[in-house]
Amino acid sequence: MKTVKIGNKPGLPAIVPGCMRIGGMEKADLHAWINTAMERGAHFFDHADIYGGGKCEEVFGAAVREMNISRDQFYVQTKCGIRQGFFDFSKEHILESVDKSLTRLGMDYIDYFLLHRPDTLVEPDEVAEAFTTLHKAGKVRHFGVSNQNPGQMALLNRTLPAECKILINQLQLSPTNTSMFDAGFNVNMQNPPALVRDGSVLEYCRIHDITIQAWSPFQYGFFEGVFLGSPKYASLNAEIDNLAEQYNVSSEAIVTAWILRHPAGMQCIPGTTSVSRLAGICDAYKVTLTRPEWYAIYRAAGNVLP
Repeated sequence: MKTVKIGNKPGLPAIVPGCMRIGGMEKADLHAWINTAMERGAHFFDHADIYGGGKCEEVFGAAVREMNISRDQFYVQTKCGIRQGFFDFSKEHILESVDKSLTRLGMDYIDYFLLHRPDTLVEPDEVAEAFTTLHKAGKVRHFGVSNQNPGQMALLNRTLPAECKILINQLQLSPTNTSMFDAGFNVNMQNPPALVRDGSVLEYCRIHDITIQAWSPFQYGFFEGVFLGSPKYASLNAEIDNLAEQYNVSSEAIVTAWILRHPAGMQCIPGTTSVSRLAGICDAYKVTLTRPEWYAIYRAAGNVLP
């Protein structure tokens, strides 16, 4: 398994199995899925309070207890902030959400706790108070955000104490969702890709040692579908399949390797519940794409270099 550094902690898994869809899995299938992740070194699991209405946290916690997996053998990450019709980063909601997640998970602490989607009504001082309370109580060890731009992260970090600084930002990234790269390629150009839509979030995260976690690595659009095998992306699939054959790995492993090849040191969050597909994704550690191969995938997805 390839590893990354988060904050001052090295050796963390580069592949983070996403738990958004595990709520409906049969117990035996869930156990096999967790076991595959553990055996392959992908022992870092991504949750959120809204996944399955909380059921995903419940079944995961029950499964690791039934499997007698020691708590210090894996990392758990969860998120809060998305509510019915609005976002909520209030101190009260953050504290309540963590307690509920811990209860559902049946655990004493969360390794990484993220704020899920930006709340424009956020009061940074409230977030700082909530994070400090959680950290001092030993309920949360580290913190991060999801889908935030540089200004939003800077606003929070201004009031957060050193031990509660933002270490992670989850962002959508795949060969078909490359906005964090596009503007950088088109500096000083007068074309649509030159528009900086995210405040140069890639560069900001690299400068401030914030680890990017790439979600929906196999999706195009916003949950519009999987591009692997899609006739909409024939050229991209041809390029990926060719490399998969060359490296003797799955197409999913090539896409994962494409994300992990970036020197920002990203983590990849695949949301598959298939044991065989997860095992194939973990084979990405066998592949280090060359520069020409990385750029070939980028261009095959329909991206044009200036």
